[in-house]
Amino acid sequence: MKPPRFSTTTRLAGVVGLAFLLAFAVLGGFAYFTVSSLLYQDAREVIHTDAEGLTDLHRHGGRPALLAEVEQRLARPDDPDALYAVVESASGKRLTGNLEAPPYGAHARWIRRQGAGEPALPQLLYQRPLNDGLVLVTGLRLRSESGFLAMSVRAAMMAALLAVVLGLLLGGLIARWVSRRLRRLEETAARVGEGALASRVPLDGSGDAFELLALRFNRMLDRIEVLLSGVREATDHIAHDLRTPLTRLRSRLEHLRGDAQVPRATLESAIAEVDQLLQSSSALLRLARVEAQAPADTDPDIALEPLVRDAIELYEPIAAERGIALLPSLEPVRSRGDADQLFQMLINLLDNAIKYSPSGGEIRVSLRRDIDGAHLEIADRGGGIPADERERVFDRFHRLEKHRGSPGSGLGLSLVRAIVHRHRGQIRLEDHRPGLRVCVLLPVAG
Repeated sequence: MKPPRFSTTTRLAGVVGLAFLLAFAVLGGFAYFTVSSLLYQDAREVIHTDAEGLTDLHRHGGRPALLAEVEQRLARPDDPDALYAVVESASGKRLTGNLEAPPYGAHARWIRRQGAGEPALPQLLYQRPLNDGLVLVTGLRLRSESGFLAMSVRAAMMAALLAVVLGLLLGGLIARWVSRRLRRLEETAARVGEGALASRVPLDGSGDAFELLALRFNRMLDRIEVLLSGVREATDHIAHDLRTPLTRLRSRLEHLRGDAQVPRATLESAIAEVDQLLQSSSALLRLARVEAQAPADTDPDIALEPLVRDAIELYEPIAAERGIALLPSLEPVRSRGDADQLFQMLINLLDNAIKYSPSGGEIRVSLRRDIDGAHLEIADRGGGIPADERERVFDRFHRLEKHRGSPGSGLGLSLVRAIVHRHRGQIRLEDHRPGLRVCVLLPVAG
């Protein structure tokens, strides 16, 4: 199972939120370390001052004075978290104090440990050997320090959660802003892909990177439009320029039919070649006109079912001559568009289906409507089209027969695709096993 793929917007929001969390973790860790160090330094100073006072008392009053002072402090404590112990270093026996008598060493040192009881508070102890075989231990239960640090941790966790939420919100806002800026490019590219070559990305004068990208995108579209206009104009001029001499040539060939000196077969072949050139010229002109038109958004609503029936009736005699049955299954559907262009699309598809269907075969023509739109399908039982050729057959002059032995210009499916795209539809070719299924999806009216 593949892991889920998140959109760029989601990833951007996640990255900003993670950046907020990492920044807060670094700052929070530094603050925690700093405050903890200050609190422990204050506790060390208090403990060390207390130890210095007791040491001075022992130096002047000896062991009895030290023991009496410690017992007095334990009986009437100024700080209930204060810890004391006076221990004989040789035997390890505690003489007085509220600390157990672990094996203390003979050198002055700091001890940090976890205390017993409930709650188990950390303890900070300072031991100092005295000159008569005693070890003085002073310390504190770090109740306030632990409470403050615990409260700081809880506050930091709440702040971290808030930072994550704010980071995600900020990341979402940034991602939404970026998506909104990029959506202008996407919408313009979609309109250009649908045939509106004059569309351009609107500029807001901000001068930022998105503005520069939009400018370059518009310049690219200007260049593409100029090149395509040049190609279309050249195609139109060639088609127009060829049409008149070809028509004259055909007329002269027709006049030669009465000349007995001209071979009949040669004359008929020449006339057929001229007719094919005239058909190609006409198809190029129709294709150029369709591609130059705006999308059919403002065209009137038309009923598709009568158009399909008319096209079937037109080709039924041709199909009957070859023993091919046309089997319609039509539902009433309305769409917005040009009736002449849609009828041209239908007869091109039916002509191809009949041309490549075997004698005695059948062609199924269906028209139905669902939530996606109007579905038109024309399925034959011919040889079909290889999968790697199903997109290329829509290109101009592309034909499966490389030798071009059968009549045709290779523009029929190019014109079909141009008409479908102008009506904001989709067309695809599928395997009918055997044969070919042409599926056309058109938006329904309303």
